[in-house]
Amino acid sequence: MAIIAPFRGTTYNIHSGYDLSKLVAPPYDVISEKEQDEFYQADPHNIIRLILGKRKMGDSDWDNRYTRAADDYSRWESEGILMRSAHPGIYLTSLTYAPGNGEDHRTRWGMVCLVKIEDEGSKVILPHEKTFSAHKDDRLKLMRACNAQFSQIFGLYEDPDNAVLNACKDEATASPQISFEFKDGTKHQMWRLQGHSLFKKIAQTLAEKPIFIADGHHRYETSRNYRNILRKKYGRRHTSQSYEYVMMYLSNMNDKGLTILPSHRLVTAAPEVETQPFLESLEEWFDITGFPFSDMDIPDQCTKLKRELEEKGSHNTVMAFCHHNAELLYLFSLKPDAREKVGKDIHPALRKLDVLVLSKLVLQKALGFTRSDLDNSETFHYQSHMETAVTEVASGKYQMAFLLNPTKMEHVREIAGNSLVMPRKSTYFYPKVLTGLVFNKINPNETIYTP
Repeated sequence: MAIIAPFRGTTYNIHSGYDLSKLVAPPYDVISEKEQDEFYQADPHNIIRLILGKRKMGDSDWDNRYTRAADDYSRWESEGILMRSAHPGIYLTSLTYAPGNGEDHRTRWGMVCLVKIEDEGSKVILPHEKTFSAHKDDRLKLMRACNAQFSQIFGLYEDPDNAVLNACKDEATASPQISFEFKDGTKHQMWRLQGHSLFKKIAQTLAEKPIFIADGHHRYETSRNYRNILRKKYGRRHTSQSYEYVMMYLSNMNDKGLTILPSHRLVTAAPEVETQPFLESLEEWFDITGFPFSDMDIPDQCTKLKRELEEKGSHNTVMAFCHHNAELLYLFSLKPDAREKVGKDIHPALRKLDVLVLSKLVLQKALGFTRSDLDNSETFHYQSHMETAVTEVASGKYQMAFLLNPTKMEHVREIAGNSLVMPRKSTYFYPKVLTGLVFNKINPNETIYTP
């Protein structure tokens, strides 16, 4: 069963008049070097200095970006820039954004709380994507240096009646403690909620429900590794020790404000591809049609292509292919009897995924990439915005792109529920959960209040 708990969150001092829009940042793994510089310049106390500090010439074991993050964190606490709540709470958040599909806006609701870390295979907290050791090593160094969790794991739960969110809204005051607009146009609000009866209702409602990890797989596994390190050092004195828990942002997967964007594949280097022989090699598995395209009006062309992909992909695997030397785009529609060609040894739930069909039939069988090639970040890049992907192929920055529909929520649920994992970058839950709204300080001698 999932164990949910309130916690004594650390936030920027909301009474000091700070402009929170200049202090927060997206998760570390979607921040480019250029954006890192911009966040550094936005404010000397921007969260970037904690989650993605700059490397310096002469970095050593005793002076590096992790130790500097720990020093900044400690100093900001002592100077009152950060404040920790005296009592446990759960943090209700709303995020209003433009989904980019013609709608004016959507609002996604979530709550930030602690969730007890589970051992692998427990079927309580379910991942859906594979992870990579380098990312986990990096986050573990930061966690060990700072003894804190700065970014929430993004988790999803099923609640068709919306009982959890309704209970939270009933306890929220009219005015949020935090309200600001981020530089990307998203609007954020946060309320700190208290009350034993509320905590108990949330804990009881979610106790028998699995939690699906939408984003933050590396950070979740890092939290488990950190827990194991502290268990060896301090023992398992109590199941409510602070290091037994991880901070999560939980949202109802039935929430209409939830958006999954596509994760288009861009390729920098592939075997030399001649369009016609390549297309002929795919005819065994796909029906192929040309899509008229001109780089003179990419936004309008992409609007039409998105509509075509959505209509044809509602009950089938459909993708588009563009090559920087080709005069047309091409649509690949999987033939009815071709899905088993993905691999009979692959679980039927995985065979439904467009990204797996692309990986197995197109990238590996037709183009000759190996599985290790597909994990090479120098060769494969990912982009959620079709216009950007097509523009960068047309300019020659990338050799080719494969344009996809978003992964369906029901597929995420089915795959996680079967303890399976998707290929890398199969989903892009949008928008990302901002880092800097609330942190979780980990004191090994503290215990967590469980309702």
